[in-house]
Amino acid sequence: MTYAIIETGGKQLRVEPGRFYDVELLPTEPDQTLTLESVLLVHHDDGVTIGQPFIAGASVEGTVLRHFRGRKVLVYKMKPKKKTRKKRGHRQEITRLMINSISLNGAVIAEKTADTPEATQTEAE
Repeated sequence: MTYAIIETGGKQLRVEPGRFYDVELLPTEPDQTLTLESVLLVHHDDGVTIGQPFIAGASVEGTVLRHFRGRKVLVYKMKPKKKTRKKRGHRQEITRLMINSISLNGAVIAEKTADTPEATQTEAE
């Protein structure tokens, strides 16, 4: 199994080809291909490549599926015995990203196959 650890939106995320992930809002349109260069680690065939902090020549390619807003998070602040209360809500903007391939030194080492659930679902429709 091949996977990579990338950094996006100030967070680190373990990604595999053929799966989708929800990340913080990315400045691209839906159905566009996006290449992420901030790869921290690549695991392939029992070999691990670690960057300091990033791996030179490594990239992860993905397709933006859609943009949406996450669930509401309520922030409630209260000071006891003072009758002071603040209730606020926040919804984070999220991008759903489908990982297509992982590349290392210009060569694709793993890519999405046809037997993934996403691919078989679109063929059935």
